[in-house]
Amino acid sequence: MKKLLLLFLAASSVSANMSTWYNEDSYPRGLHDFIRGMHEIQGDYNYYKFESNLEKNQDVLDEFANNNRTGIISYLLFEDDKIVIDEVDMPPMIINGQLPSNSVGKSLVSYVAGHAICEGYISSVNEVMDWNLLDNTLYEGQTLLNILNMTAGDQNYIGEYSQPRVDNQWKASGENLNMTSLETIMNSNMQNTVKGSDVYNYSALTTHVLMNYVIYKAGDNWEKLLDKVFDNKNSVYFEKTRKGNGHSIRYSFYADRYDYLRIAKSIMDDWNSDGCVGDYLHTIYNKRIVKNDGWPEPHGVTNYTKSYGGQFYFDFVGLENREIIGLSGFAGQDIVIDTDNEKIIVVNSKYKNYDWEEIVYETIKE
Repeated sequence: MKKLLLLFLAASSVSANMSTWYNEDSYPRGLHDFIRGMHEIQGDYNYYKFESNLEKNQDVLDEFANNNRTGIISYLLFEDDKIVIDEVDMPPMIINGQLPSNSVGKSLVSYVAGHAICEGYISSVNEVMDWNLLDNTLYEGQTLLNILNMTAGDQNYIGEYSQPRVDNQWKASGENLNMTSLETIMNSNMQNTVKGSDVYNYSALTTHVLMNYVIYKAGDNWEKLLDKVFDNKNSVYFEKTRKGNGHSIRYSFYADRYDYLRIAKSIMDDWNSDGCVGDYLHTIYNKRIVKNDGWPEPHGVTNYTKSYGGQFYFDFVGLENREIIGLSGFAGQDIVIDTDNEKIIVVNSKYKNYDWEEIVYETIKE
């Protein structure tokens, strides 16, 4: 009887963890809903083709063999300029292979912002944001760097480190703002707010401000800018807001599994180049800040890094002397880029029960 009780408790714990990290309703219900809710960046049929020299890794195979528990659906390891591990088990609700980024998209918005600087739409990371949509809010007159580093002083109103902790919901009303247009948020929820101290406060709204400020600055060249950033890819998508006035573009991003790797490779190539976007990436690295601990997931990029810069994670625990870039999203979406050894890992998952330390951290550590 005691053994049965222990088994029941263990199963309940796994089930609770799975429901915490994955909700099938978060996926579009069909192709029509997907297209209606997305802003498409049309692909180029001459997209980069990877070479492969594939091998099997037993640890990765074990995660896929039990993926009804682990949640993993795609794993790619790129090194020596080739894909060397390529495992996939795509669930039926995925439309046309388009996988959600969740907060990995925050880093991609930063990457777009870097291109906007290099194209001359924004002067630098130190630009003071002059945009009437931000008037009479705590974001008015702030530098772009504060937004990039999640140090906008909005912790009294919203974000992961607001008190009490509200997980990207409006503190007073409990309203979830993730799908509400920036115009509505700024003209209602954020009016007459007062900036607090410049502390790290992870917030979806901060990236919403960043994304739409770049759109505002690029003006009629917004589509041209996106085409440049996501050149040589298949079609990829940013999600649109669906509530409020003046619908805006969110950071939530959709792409197929190889396009996530193509984007990661572009980031790595830029980092290792002498080009303008590489300079941007090094600038946000040099201006990175020590971040708070306390993210709810037990394992992953967020908890294994000590610093945050420009909506990327840096300084992996035990690997602080290496220049490794981390991108991370809800439910176990992780990209890790080892710029020195030119190694990339991309993981997509339905929920975060896979052995991150074994198949991501230890592989990068090697």
